[in-house]
Amino acid sequence: MLKVSNLMVFFENALALNDFSMDVKEGEIVGVIGSNSAGKTTLMNTLSGLIIDMRVKEKRRGGERITVYGKILFKGEDITETKPSMRVEKGIVLSRERHPVFPESNVMENLRIAGYLKKKSEVLEGIEYAFELFPALAGLKSRKAGFLSGGEQQMLAIGMALIVRPTLLLLDEPLLGLSPMMQKILVDAIISLRKESGITVVLSEQFARPVLPVIDRGYVIENGMLTLTGTGAELMDNPEIKSAYFGV
Repeated sequence: MLKVSNLMVFFENALALNDFSMDVKEGEIVGVIGSNSAGKTTLMNTLSGLIIDMRVKEKRRGGERITVYGKILFKGEDITETKPSMRVEKGIVLSRERHPVFPESNVMENLRIAGYLKKKSEVLEGIEYAFELFPALAGLKSRKAGFLSGGEQQMLAIGMALIVRPTLLLLDEPLLGLSPMMQKILVDAIISLRKESGITVVLSEQFARPVLPVIDRGYVIENGMLTLTGTGAELMDNPEIKSAYFGV
């Protein structure tokens, strides 16, 4: 479904991603594991196309130069220079890190905003599915998003992404700052997404312990470079991963 070849991203002279390649098959859950500043968010922004908007905005205001090399194929089509809005139409949807929501709007309003380009029937169906996936949200329909807990905001952010009906869902650090209990709820939801809807998921995460048991394959990056790859089970048993991420 997704093939990334020799991807390199520069911010001025700083190299954020260095010759990174990956493959994602349809229906897989693929993890990108790395510490802070490893290049995970840069990768997600590049896959979603946000890097293109960032590049245009920086150029307009005379800011840092952003350069992208390499190739991204989605279902065999080269989308390296495809705008983010067009990628969404193709089914690639990003749920960004730190659960960005509209804090002054309530839960239902946030979900409706996410589906502003969709038919009303599709939005209602998407909202129903979001509440099935995250039952806790159903009781918070009228609460402003700014008053939700971090975990509740993350559930809402993923729910908003689902309204767009993705075939490839990109999750950038969905477990960041959440309690172990909330992390489990979100991991279980990701499993359900694949099982019930067949959605392909690529998630980036620094909290490897709850993620590795559920991913089909994982890519470990350090300083923008791919350092290790394998199945979730292989990475769980790898001494380097245990030392770096589990403290053992």
